Amino acid sequence: MDFDTTRFTIIDHPLVQHKLHILRDRDTGTKQFRELVTELAIFEGYEAMRDFPLEDVQVETPLEVTTCKRISGKKVAIIPILRAGLGMVDGLLSLVPSARVGHVGMYRDPDTHEPHQYYCKFPPDVESRICLIVDPMLATGGSLTAAIRFLRDAGVKDIRALTLVSAPEGVKAVLDFDSDVHLYTCALDRQLNESAYILPGLGDAGDRIYGTK
Repeated sequence: MDFDTTRFTIIDHPLVQHKLHILRDRDTGTKQFRELVTELAIFEGYEAMRDFPLEDVQVETPLEVTTCKRISGKKVAIIPILRAGLGMVDGLLSLVPSARVGHVGMYRDPDTHEPHQYYCKFPPDVESRICLIVDPMLATGGSLTAAIRFLRDAGVKDIRALTLVSAPEGVKAVLDFDSDVHLYTCALDRQLNESAYILPGLGDAGDRIYGTK
């Protein structure tokens, strides 16, 4: 499937691949599944924040004053797509504890597979932050493109999307929808089935995170 690979990054670290095989296993329990989602979000966060802007700052060590680097600007907002996206928030907050967190609530119509919004709330200064939209599964791309549109409407310039498992159809939909968004994922799977579930996938991430399957 043809899409812009310059804005698409697969996190293929050996530890990521190892954790993914456990995440996919149908016998992996809720507690371990939830922990793995958090751990994988940390790996993705490192890559998604690799090019964050830096500025000089003076620091007094026990021996002398030196010039160090710190992240500049208003920094980060984490935007989970409810409800499964909440499973990735703690991992990213462990990297950036000062990040603000917004929320986008959507559900998928079981017949049309189209997303329907029921909640949306962002930090008041979201337009000046680098926004990380998080959702474990990228299937059709409907929910993620809707979240991107909400953030663009709010004035956000820098949007990065983090998913764990993606279908080619969803990747193409997101990258075609917005020419400036960068998409990160841990796995690019084969395809969607007739019910718009990812194959081979890992089932419903929300149900497996919260034990509601």
